[in-house]
Amino acid sequence: MIWIDIYLRTLREIRFYRLPTLWHPISGKEASPYPNCSIFSVFAPAKRLFHYFYALLQEKLPNTTTMKKGIFTILVCLAAFSFAGAQKTVGLDHWYNRETNSKTNEPYHYLWNDSAFSGFSQLGELFSQKGATLQTIGAKPNQTNLNNIDIYIIVDPDTPKESANPNYIGKDEILLLKKWVKNGGVLLLMANDGPNCEFEHFNQLAGIFGFHFNPATLNPVINRVWEMGAEINLPDHSLFNDVHKIYLKEVASIALSGKATPVLTDGHDHFIAETRFGKGYVMAIGDPWLYNEYIDHALLPESFENLKAANNLVELLLNKTN
Repeated sequence: MIWIDIYLRTLREIRFYRLPTLWHPISGKEASPYPNCSIFSVFAPAKRLFHYFYALLQEKLPNTTTMKKGIFTILVCLAAFSFAGAQKTVGLDHWYNRETNSKTNEPYHYLWNDSAFSGFSQLGELFSQKGATLQTIGAKPNQTNLNNIDIYIIVDPDTPKESANPNYIGKDEILLLKKWVKNGGVLLLMANDGPNCEFEHFNQLAGIFGFHFNPATLNPVINRVWEMGAEINLPDHSLFNDVHKIYLKEVASIALSGKATPVLTDGHDHFIAETRFGKGYVMAIGDPWLYNEYIDHALLPESFENLKAANNLVELLLNKTN
């Protein structure tokens, strides 16, 4: 049966959220785009699968009426498939980072719902556009909340200057996170420069994966002299696909050990690093970096491509969950 043949051949091709493109099933060439369908504007992987199906149907079903029925079936199936497959959950810590705004007494700094320059609302929107669900983790890591997320982001743990009673990362949480990553979890650790981050306990967690954040302040920027925070020697890495220049200011460097490898280095200083750990993945960045103030061009000159890098980061992390 022709549909069984198509189904079996497609199963061999699908790598949801993994393949950068899909290839024509007969010629072996990259499948060219077919009519845009807005349903796939959010679900890019489904769009690529549609292109693959379309090319396969062209070869198998030359009859126009049959083709239309086949495409309709594909659209319905892929919409359901995309919705189910895309539901990755991204948890953002709000236990170790619990700063409140002294003027409003409201939580702020690197939160999904913080739309001011200090927030992560725009980064969260990029995850949502890829079909992910956002979650704020307002308690220390435990088996329940970790089981409910695919990606866990810890940003800039509090110092006593920032929180009257900071929650420090403890040994039990470290062991739990180690196990979670080893079993396939994706962890993003984002520090801050010297005076603005709690390093002692954060490094106990980071050290499990071969990272050590140095409490320094590198790439200081004075009076919005933007080029002081420019990084242009970007490596051949998926984080910097089609990115030529980023802005990264007042950042901590990262010492590496074990299997950890650098992603972005400036001179002798590593600013971004990564490692595989068991079935999981960990990335370390010496700064919160992609908060609203510096993710697009509200302030940054057009030459900086932080938004492209943010999109790449989102896709990279989602890809690592498979």
